[in-house]
Amino acid sequence: QLDVSLNRLQTDYVDVYFMHRDNTDIPVGEFVDAMDAEVQKGRIRGIFGGSNWTQERMTAAIGYANKNGKQAPAALSNNFALAEMINPIWAGCIAASDESYKEWLTKHQIPNFSWSSQARGFFTDRAGRDKMDNAELVNTWYSDKNFGRRDRAIELAKQLGKNPIHVALAYVLAQPFPSIPLIGPRTLAELDDSIKAFDIKLTPEQVKWLEG
Repeated sequence: QLDVSLNRLQTDYVDVYFMHRDNTDIPVGEFVDAMDAEVQKGRIRGIFGGSNWTQERMTAAIGYANKNGKQAPAALSNNFALAEMINPIWAGCIAASDESYKEWLTKHQIPNFSWSSQARGFFTDRAGRDKMDNAELVNTWYSDKNFGRRDRAIELAKQLGKNPIHVALAYVLAQPFPSIPLIGPRTLAELDDSIKAFDIKLTPEQVKWLEG
């Protein structure tokens, strides 16, 4: 997979590399050994980590690396958003939104590159308690807890003169661990709109209030 990535990027190294989706049938040490070998070759020059990996497997991988003198995984790419994923978008995808994972990320200061950090439109007009036409939104994000968070994001956005999606993205940025939201704008206008989230600096109290 690294060969494929390097060929597509037309380069001979990467600064960050993620192992996408874990295979728990393979001992975690085999993954660490393979990644460490690529680091030694200079094909991974920065950090590597896991995408859609459980807390338990990340802990095991770091422990194995430290015990055996290997470079340890130093980044995660799991879902993280103000709306918590109630059902996987697809098989094998994992969130880092539960309290245990957040505490782990905070303790170790592991950066999380959050995919679907805007909950795929849940904080826009695409979603609503009476809007059931988008099956993915309904199956993945519709819950009383998430709608409560959406209501509070709307309320705070009105106070700040922003849109709810800006508040939702600011929430991801306001975590006590390095949190890098990944977004998928389809136009420059959508990118410019998302950037407005940087104007919002949420306090820890506001973060807790949004969570409910």
